[in-house]
Amino acid sequence: MTDLSNQKRIASDVLGCGLDRVWLDPEAAEDIAVAITRADIRELIEAGSIKVIPVKGVSRGRARIRDSKRKYGHRKGHGKRKGKKGARNPGKEQWMKKIRAQRKELKQMRDDGLLDRATYCKVYRKAKGGEYRSVSHLKAHLESEKLIKREE
Repeated sequence: MTDLSNQKRIASDVLGCGLDRVWLDPEAAEDIAVAITRADIRELIEAGSIKVIPVKGVSRGRARIRDSKRKYGHRKGHGKRKGKKGARNPGKEQWMKKIRAQRKELKQMRDDGLLDRATYCKVYRKAKGGEYRSVSHLKAHLESEKLIKREE
């Protein structure tokens, strides 16, 4: 068989792809060997004797399956973890989530008229100081201290 490396190089340039992605039809090897100009190569491309091999990608199928299992809660055991507990669920983010919920609840109670302004300010500062573990703890404290105004 004749050496078609020059034709392959020209074809890769015309097609705008790498040498390994150029496909030369083995049955049209004589026609390809005669082609020495870019115009000849273009004609062979139109005829279908020279083609671009499509790019092979990496399948995401396994990754999707793995992600769905992780979303469900699997594959997250101690052996899969790197970093401290606080790296996976930072303390600051826990605090932000907790304080925002407490402040939202306090504002709602103030707007509904369950807390007067002075009590609201006092409890708001206590929440900022980290006195309450959660919204339910905050409510339990307010009820035990009888700071909520009930309408009778």
